[in-house]
Amino acid sequence: MDTKKLIGLLVSILAFFVIWFMPSTAFGIDGLTVLQQRTIALFVFAALMWIFEAIPSWTTSVLIIVIALLTLSNKGLGFLMVDASGAELEGVMKYTKIMSAFADPVVMLFLGGFTLAIMAQKYGLDVTLARILLKPFGSNPKMVLLGFLVAIALFSMVMSNTATAAMMLAFLAPILATFPDDDKGKIGLALSIPVAANIGGIGTTIGTPPNGTAVSNLETAFGINISFGDWAIHMIPFVLIMIVISWIVLQIMFPFKGKKLEVNIPKNDKPTTWRTYLVWITFGVTILLWGFESLHHISSNVVALIPLAVFVCTGTFTKEDIKQLDWSVLWLVAGGFALGYAMLDIDKGGTGLGAALVNAIPFGSMSIILVFVVAGLVCYLLSNFISNSATAALLIPILCAVSNGLSSNPAFESFGGTKAMVIFVATCASLAMLMPISTPPNAIAFSTGLIKTKDMLKVGGVIGVIGLVFAFFWLTKIFPF
Repeated sequence: MDTKKLIGLLVSILAFFVIWFMPSTAFGIDGLTVLQQRTIALFVFAALMWIFEAIPSWTTSVLIIVIALLTLSNKGLGFLMVDASGAELEGVMKYTKIMSAFADPVVMLFLGGFTLAIMAQKYGLDVTLARILLKPFGSNPKMVLLGFLVAIALFSMVMSNTATAAMMLAFLAPILATFPDDDKGKIGLALSIPVAANIGGIGTTIGTPPNGTAVSNLETAFGINISFGDWAIHMIPFVLIMIVISWIVLQIMFPFKGKKLEVNIPKNDKPTTWRTYLVWITFGVTILLWGFESLHHISSNVVALIPLAVFVCTGTFTKEDIKQLDWSVLWLVAGGFALGYAMLDIDKGGTGLGAALVNAIPFGSMSIILVFVVAGLVCYLLSNFISNSATAALLIPILCAVSNGLSSNPAFESFGGTKAMVIFVATCASLAMLMPISTPPNAIAFSTGLIKTKDMLKVGGVIGVIGLVFAFFWLTKIFPF
């Protein structure tokens, strides 16, 4: 471990214990319980660990769950769960509630999405779709740029943003190599990878972890169920409009010099078998089931397990394919869910910290727009430096508590209410793409050597600001849930 990470680890641990042992009166929260104070310490520890990246983000999530089990649950360290008289502390969580974060329905949703993505790559569905999607855009460089933006965005709605970026870079690399040195268009084409991958993930509940975090917290804290289809209907149009805006921005900043650009994506060289057709059919049926949940009433989370069952039972998905599942993402979001559970009211299995925060801060008297702006900016800025999944996992449970406090303000519902605020914050996390470290797709695009940090800052800043403003109006006034 290098010195920087070691310092970050020590600071995180120190902050945890300082908050743990502080007098409860120092927080200014009336009636703050022992377990609520421990939850605050755990939140701060998680935030600092994710910011400093002393250890990988997903390992921090696992550590959070273990600490919560030991210090907040009824099967933890026994002497920590009772007061001086031996009576059980108020708000002790059931250990099964915390451990269920690993199998939260949204985790299953992502598991199904990852399975579809792995099978699409294994049987050449991704290459075939890329050829089909890019063919209509011809050889005009401007239209080719639009084609890549649209294709990458669509893939990112159902595949990992990282996997999409890596795949599309493989197609783009030989094209970029043909550009003359003085043609700025190649920079814009290279930047289309992270821009479209980050924006495209906003379109569906499985597109990116922050979306899943938003859906899970809305259902857990408020009983609000947002189906795959409902999310897609509201957010895919937003994505498409943002893609057009990004297309215009990239052309203005990095205009093409040439007038013709040939895109030659190799044909799928994988042999066509009955399993190939099975993957195509299962992929299509799963998307249809996700899209029409209102007709058949099967939860999107349950639908996500259907392709896994089909592929496993037919031998299409093997034990070698299991190794390709992105377990780090699944465990990362699980840690965030555990934090969210701890924020819940006591009668819902949490420590009641959320309600305590609401009562301590007069959110009801605050300007609604100001709360949206502050929440969005904090999420956006933080997501540029740490994982957007970690940022969403940290902030969304807090925003759910804030929403409770704003419920007494009539103006809040006029701005879309709880759903608008939580989904807005999740969207802000995906719009953060200022630097190479901001997202994996950014890092992949930066690896081409064609993009300088200042290029990414310029494009990411312009598209990010436009996206934040547009997302606010889209979710609160134009097309609220």
